[in-house]
Amino acid sequence: MNHDSYTDAYIKDVLAGARVIALVGASNNAARASHGVMNFLLSRGHKVIPINPGLAGGQILGQQVHASLADLPGPVDMVDIFRNTAAAIGVVREAIAVKDRLQLKSVWMQLDIRDDAVAAEAEAAGITVVMNRCPAIEYRRLGL
Repeated sequence: MNHDSYTDAYIKDVLAGARVIALVGASNNAARASHGVMNFLLSRGHKVIPINPGLAGGQILGQQVHASLADLPGPVDMVDIFRNTAAAIGVVREAIAVKDRLQLKSVWMQLDIRDDAVAAEAEAAGITVVMNRCPAIEYRRLGL
């Protein structure tokens, strides 16, 4: 797939299919973008599971923090990645490894995160990919 642009229908389908979201790189700092996006997604009715190994066992916005995707009991519809591109590669590969157990449908890489090769790996494993986008921005842009 060409990830230079997405149709509105493609983005809507990904968001509509993402009732449970694992947010990798979640922060308990309200000034961080990951915290704001998590709060936004919660306000839209999504179940959001924060992933942050340094905060595992605690809570962010009332949600139990887990250390990794491998720690999740499942199911999870979407993985939303708030890490730099170099770290995102490992997260996507972990998502591929747990895809069947978690019933994972999509991986979403936040603004400025893009790696076409790892996106192709995810797509070959049957995972839908969005890169260099923010779901909160897309919700607002699409009027959802």
